[in-house]
Amino acid sequence: MAIRARGRENAQYKAKERDEFFRRLDRGGTIRAVAAELGLSVESCYRWRNEAGVSTPRVKSRVYTTEDKAEFFRLLALTGNVSKVAKELGFVRVTCYKWAHQAGIFTGKDTRAQRAQFERLRADGVSRADAARQVGVDKRSAQDWDKGIKQIPGGRVYPDGRVVRYRQAAILANVKNPREAYTRGAPVDLARLETVVDSRYLSLIERERIHDLRSRGDSMRAIGRALGRSASTISREIARNTATTVGYLPYAAHRIAASRRPRCHARKLEPVSNLRAYVEGKLRKRWSPEQISHRLVKDFPNDQGMRVSTETIYQAIYVQGRGALKREIATAMRRGRTTRKPRRDPAKRTSRFVDPMVSITERPADAADRAVPGHWEGDLIVGTMGRSAIGTLVERSSRFVALVHLKHDHTAETVRDGLIATVAELPAALRRSLTWDQGAEMSGHVGFQVSTDMAVYFCDPGSPWQRGSNENTNGLLRQYFPKGTDLSRHTPAELQRVAEDLNERPRKTLNWDTPAERLHALLNAS
Repeated sequence: MAIRARGRENAQYKAKERDEFFRRLDRGGTIRAVAAELGLSVESCYRWRNEAGVSTPRVKSRVYTTEDKAEFFRLLALTGNVSKVAKELGFVRVTCYKWAHQAGIFTGKDTRAQRAQFERLRADGVSRADAARQVGVDKRSAQDWDKGIKQIPGGRVYPDGRVVRYRQAAILANVKNPREAYTRGAPVDLARLETVVDSRYLSLIERERIHDLRSRGDSMRAIGRALGRSASTISREIARNTATTVGYLPYAAHRIAASRRPRCHARKLEPVSNLRAYVEGKLRKRWSPEQISHRLVKDFPNDQGMRVSTETIYQAIYVQGRGALKREIATAMRRGRTTRKPRRDPAKRTSRFVDPMVSITERPADAADRAVPGHWEGDLIVGTMGRSAIGTLVERSSRFVALVHLKHDHTAETVRDGLIATVAELPAALRRSLTWDQGAEMSGHVGFQVSTDMAVYFCDPGSPWQRGSNENTNGLLRQYFPKGTDLSRHTPAELQRVAEDLNERPRKTLNWDTPAERLHALLNAS
């Protein structure tokens, strides 16, 4: 007879013991082994696992002896309950039922009496759910009885005489190796699990950090700041990869993510399909992939087959073997490219300036929260062929705009001198700091700092939202300075008029004050 793992039977375990059980189980231990290590009841551990919905890897099947089987039948003759005997002996319940069936012992339920009682209750006006609950059957059986459906081996018989046979081959093919393919938290090769695929994807170490910070009570934003990820990434990670009711488990989450990586689907944009014809037609009209993807929902609201994501269209255009939209269609893209522009990993980029940069993360708090005037965001808007440009400055607290005249070019020296001349006209209270992107035009930032006594902070690569006010203002300025035009023809007086025009517009973000009014109020208050 098998020896059951020792534990405190029917004990009221503490929450920390339950948490420690799940922590060890998450690292790949078996339920019985973890229960033995912690001195817990095996039954309690299995119950916790089932309640939490945790999926554990399969272990090697247990081999039963002839004596085990004889002991099972001896106790079964005394109790008549297969489940009770299996639990008492610590045997697998499914194996015990198989032995009973092979021995010709009937272990099922005679549902004829239950069905008759169910039909009487329904005739008396009892709802289906209440009748099923009183009789003790599941919702699916009650639904079948209500419809007059009779279950037969391998199929069903409907009241109109139709016989529906289950597709046995397809069913068996789907359940042959379920844990290798679809089960949440399925076993995954360890080397694959721990491999850092790409910096875009969360690693196992990051998931462990998320678990620790989440257990400490940190918010999504706080966790995101600690990991250098956006709060939405953390929120999405916890929502998608929390497969249990006990909360987020890092190893289980990483197994789920790893098992989700290989996704083999039929190609959306097949050579002959209505969807492909629609996409090709709109690309020829110079629609962007994003416009096409969203317009499909409006044009075909009830046809789920007419759906394709923005990225799938890009893949079909740029990636060989992913649909291969025609080369002449690719040239109709707004940028006119037939190949995708590669993007380097930010972590592998080398500094583009000789003089060291000061990161935006070191910017003082009074600049970050817009509490004190004098902190500016800056950038360039560029004209036709990238030959001409205008410098744009936006004060963070008031959204006050100042434009920098760059007469001939936008080299580092020209931009530096133009910024110095513009900033020199500001009062000292408005010369605190300047935040810029990592454009080469700002490589003379040290000379600017020495001349103006203003600190310069640089945004992270590819992070325009860190200068959100400036980016928004650049969009407004394109009303006056359209793309593809020569910006060098505009005089300093014209730039001044445009800046005054923007500074006298009421802004929703300023509670409908104008930037000029808000800046004046801030200066008077200080």
